Amino acid sequence: MAQPVARLDNIQKETYSRNILVSEIGEAGQLRLAESRVLLVGLGGLGSSALCYLAAAGVGEIGIADGDRVDRTNLQRQILHGPADIGRPKTESARESVLKLRTDLRLNLHPFRLTPENAARTIAPYDFVIDATDNFDAKFLINDVCVGQGKAFCHAAAVGLHGQAMTIVPGKGPCYRCVFQEKPPAETVESADRVGVLGCVPGALGIIQAAEAIKYLVGCGDLLVGRLLTWDLRTMAFREIGLPLSKRCKACDSNRHSRPER
Repeated sequence: MAQPVARLDNIQKETYSRNILVSEIGEAGQLRLAESRVLLVGLGGLGSSALCYLAAAGVGEIGIADGDRVDRTNLQRQILHGPADIGRPKTESARESVLKLRTDLRLNLHPFRLTPENAARTIAPYDFVIDATDNFDAKFLINDVCVGQGKAFCHAAAVGLHGQAMTIVPGKGPCYRCVFQEKPPAETVESADRVGVLGCVPGALGIIQAAEAIKYLVGCGDLLVGRLLTWDLRTMAFREIGLPLSKRCKACDSNRHSRPER
């Protein structure tokens, strides 16, 4: 958790009054959000909406990790960035945007891509991770590090008119590698730069990721653990797919064997 907050001050109580009125949140839950740290990896379509709603909800400390610069093709879905930001690092553009929502937000910039060399130390200080990346290398890396550290995280993906999300809590259900196993061949992967994506699809999925983080941090509701939520915008249909643990999962198996005997 972030630095302990003894109590909410009067400005916080007014700002988050609508959160506090929700019985599952209350003042105690809002205080837990203020004491929490969330790492958001990826500042694209998913990350844009997730970051805005995490900040607006009152999460005390947020880390943002992305090594890319803003491109004109990003603007139809990546609402953290505008035309004046083209060519700028996404972390800088996102910082300016989100601090307009929350001047008191403790924001940590990680202006680089996660790699096997830096992922563990980048993820370690945070209580929850949002996987808002758009490639399998990053998704498997985030999964394996989070499972190894016992860190909860939420995955999402969006392409075309479809999206999906699931939450992983190590030891409580299947991980990303349990479900998807290995990186698929590049020629079989549908991506936004090949088949497109309607901007509101990742926007909606990013909000779901923010909601999962808030529920986890506050300790309310049922998380998408062991459940893959899919959304087809064409029919406006949501579907849940039950997900089993895989006995052949390398990440979960490695984590089990690395745990000390009790």
